Amino acid sequence: MQNFQTASGQRRNTMSIQNILFVGLGNMGAPMAANLLKKGYALQVSDLNPDAVSALTKQGALYAADLTQAAAQADAVITMLPAGKHVKSVYLGENGLFGRLKPDTLVIDCSTIAADDARELAAEAQAHRLRFLEAPVSGGISGAAAGTLSFMIGGSGADFQTAKPLLESMGKNIFHAGGSGAGQTAKICNNMLLSILMTGTAEALALGIKNGLDPKVLSGIMAASSGGNWVLDRYNPYPGVIPESPASKGYRNGFMSALMLKDLDLALDNARTVGLAAPMGENARALYLNMKARGLLDSDFSAVMKLYTDIVK
Repeated sequence: MQNFQTASGQRRNTMSIQNILFVGLGNMGAPMAANLLKKGYALQVSDLNPDAVSALTKQGALYAADLTQAAAQADAVITMLPAGKHVKSVYLGENGLFGRLKPDTLVIDCSTIAADDARELAAEAQAHRLRFLEAPVSGGISGAAAGTLSFMIGGSGADFQTAKPLLESMGKNIFHAGGSGAGQTAKICNNMLLSILMTGTAEALALGIKNGLDPKVLSGIMAASSGGNWVLDRYNPYPGVIPESPASKGYRNGFMSALMLKDLDLALDNARTVGLAAPMGENARALYLNMKARGLLDSDFSAVMKLYTDIVK
């Protein structure tokens, strides 16, 4: 293993996986990478946004200007990208990393993609003598920053055990869902439920507000009653109820509605494939399609509250 240090001269972590290539420094990827640096891992980073790269290099990472060279040095690669097409381009494209990595390199994709895409990537990784895990996450930007994400892992049990200490540097709840595709299936089930909770919570709040109730008081009542849920407690869609929530910050710096719509499409495509009716997921998707028509897809997914336009301007 090469003797590799961060730009700040930080000492290497004593674990067998030392040198990590991290590709994708968006709202989730950047804080995840920062937590790896805090744990002493040597990190090379890559993103199309130079500001995101600069922020990580100031914390001690190195810029992977040449992904081919960075891949040759890596003991592990982590990707956090918007969609399956981006993941497949990085790993299977003309200069795909699968053809550049050393045998037995651990590859962890934290993106949310179709289960079939994850299985295809796993098969291609095996053909290149690489170890591949899908590891989509839940917990939002706050969880990424705090290092308390939940990881839903699909892949072999042995590779899961190898990756677990690395994942524990970025998350709190590390689940091995099963073989290839299982992690992505768990993620789309979770996000379909999250969309249903968000849209239902927004609608219930709208009904109360229409009848003159204070949204903070109503939220407290429902949170302590049988309607209590994660959205009410942690991610309330009405501005001012939770000061730290995206709703209280102009519906910015959260989980974009465009990504929720993408995840709903993945979930409902899967439901059709297995012959499951999912009417509540379909209803949630209809609301996010309405948001698309109103040009709101760049807003946090809690901005579904804005569909009640006479309540939230």
